[in-house]
Amino acid sequence: MAKQGQKPDQGLEGLTAAARDAAHASATGKGLPPVHLWNPPFCGDLDMRIASDATWYYMGTPIGRPALVRLFSTILKREDGKHFLVTPVEKVGIRVDDAPFLAVEMLREHDKRGRLLRFRTNVDDWVVCDQAHRLRFDAAADGGLTPYLHVRADLWAKVTRALYYDLVDMGEERVVDGRRMFGVASAGEFFAMADAEQVRGAL
Repeated sequence: MAKQGQKPDQGLEGLTAAARDAAHASATGKGLPPVHLWNPPFCGDLDMRIASDATWYYMGTPIGRPALVRLFSTILKREDGKHFLVTPVEKVGIRVDDAPFLAVEMLREHDKRGRLLRFRTNVDDWVVCDQAHRLRFDAAADGGLTPYLHVRADLWAKVTRALYYDLVDMGEERVVDGRRMFGVASAGEFFAMADAEQVRGAL
């Protein structure tokens, strides 16, 4: 990878080797490197982009190897609204059009807290929707809502439209801070989507 202050110019092979070394050097029990502990020098921006459908591109070409995308995702970090690929010795910036992950599958389970929703991301991480991994619902350009799931350390997954409809189907009304809100419950938490009266009016 690039020297400090220089724009990275090595190919995908060099980046892959650096990512693999970082991932294997000090992986946690979950198999994820402790990128939150790494604060290496910034080495410039890389011509890598994650599109809004979570497709990774390198120099304008899609990265077609799922194992490679998975590898890069393990060294992804977000700071001050910008995304980086990080190793213990260097950090390069990449572009992310929306969210870096996509939630593509949802399982409905139950425990002592009631309903438990588990989501699978496009890189095969399973995330339980709970207090630490919350759902949020942002206003979309078409006037609807776009749901996001917190994956880890300020990294989010956009929930697919099909799963969003499933969330709406299991939604319910509850009073939140004195207002009736429509939302969905998981792991004893309630994640509000919108004002209940507005939702009723739209149906």
